[in-house]
Amino acid sequence: MIYLIRHGQTEFNREDRFQGRVDSPLTELGIAQARAVGARLAALVAADPGDWRIVCSPLGRARHTAEIIAEVAGLAPPQTDERLIEVSYGALEGLSREEVDARFPHLAQIKRGVFTVAPEGEPIHDVTARAADWLAEHDRDDGVRRVAVAHASIGRVLRGLYGGLDIDAAKLLETPQDAFHRLHGGKVERIDCQLAAQP
Repeated sequence: MIYLIRHGQTEFNREDRFQGRVDSPLTELGIAQARAVGARLAALVAADPGDWRIVCSPLGRARHTAEIIAEVAGLAPPQTDERLIEVSYGALEGLSREEVDARFPHLAQIKRGVFTVAPEGEPIHDVTARAADWLAEHDRDDGVRRVAVAHASIGRVLRGLYGGLDIDAAKLLETPQDAFHRLHGGKVERIDCQLAAQP
């Protein structure tokens, strides 16, 4: 069983900038989202005790999110896995949506899934190969509940592969930061989280 989680909101998310391999810290909302995910997972752990393990992308925003989740959910500290790193957006990294539309007008009409055509970005067959490799290792019915904290685009590819979608369908999948997905029995299920009231 796999619980696939996107990191909490970052400064670049708030500014509508492409991140890819460029890192950006979590916002206060991003920290609250990570805590909400941790609380929801804590309830799942309590209802289904056993062998729970958390792994994350090596990028800071995913590591920070995973550390918060692990602490709140009472899990051991996360391990990192390079295969969960975000897709490289190449020449788009750090740019705002407006800057991308101005510099690369042929991308202006693409609102989701730009990672598949990003100039100088990671080739999609490389992304798919590492995602498939990770899934092959971790999608096992061995009683381990695996919590994976990653990113929007690699998360779409992972869920697409798991659900048997082609890349054109996978790149349109949602990428919530206030919910996560359970991959089990060939199905992908969304699990919503309740954010604590902000003062």
